[in-house]
Amino acid sequence: MIKQQSPKFKDYTKAYFSSAAELPPEKRNELILAYTPLIKYIATRLASRLPSQVSLDDLISCGIIGLIDAIDKFDLSKNVQFKTYAEFRIKGAMLDELRSLDWVPRSIRRKITDLEQACAELEKKLGRPATDEEMAQKLNITLANFHKLLDETKSVTFLDIELLRQKKSDNTGSDTVSEPFSDTDNDPYSVINLAQIRELLARTIDELPEKERLTVSLYYYNELTMKEIGHILGYTESRISQMHSKAMLRLRTKLKKALAG
Repeated sequence: MIKQQSPKFKDYTKAYFSSAAELPPEKRNELILAYTPLIKYIATRLASRLPSQVSLDDLISCGIIGLIDAIDKFDLSKNVQFKTYAEFRIKGAMLDELRSLDWVPRSIRRKITDLEQACAELEKKLGRPATDEEMAQKLNITLANFHKLLDETKSVTFLDIELLRQKKSDNTGSDTVSEPFSDTDNDPYSVINLAQIRELLARTIDELPEKERLTVSLYYYNELTMKEIGHILGYTESRISQMHSKAMLRLRTKLKKALAG
């Protein structure tokens, strides 16, 4: 299987936004066509971690709206490349759509709650991340059923972390993407809280079991697929997906505990 690489673009920033004047329709259409591969890439990557009822075409449609929004709001004086800003807006539009759909059944939400509670209690008791066997025993289920549970809940933990990352970038004022585009001053308490969340995320990732930490790094920073990560680490694609789910569960549990405290 050929890996779908993130599309490469020349810098369209100065070519299209050399003045404050609104882009003429033909230039807008050219820009939309030029960035269609980026929209498809982001949509495909999101859809690969979501249930089948979430339509790829719907994500792409939302991405187009996000791109148009980026074109309308881009400010050359902020000294950021248009591709960077466009990618942020495209993904944000897709995540907003996913959040509004409320497609997660109550039964899955309950399972997530049970997983979080078990994860938090075991980590507090053991002083370290719990193993699969310990989690299964805590939940009073077999190891096979624990892995099945991870598969059933993977899209929720994945999406919640993605939404948090997008919110962080959109509000902290310290992210290289969002900082130049802030329309208003951030509430200082929000900045402090989100800065703490960012530090907590980094620390929690460092504390993950080695294989889970590698999975997170290869997926989010190297943008490899689960199948490719499996080849590198010597596991099946399904097993890598479970490692990713466990890592997201640990991150989510830590964040909830921090926000509650």
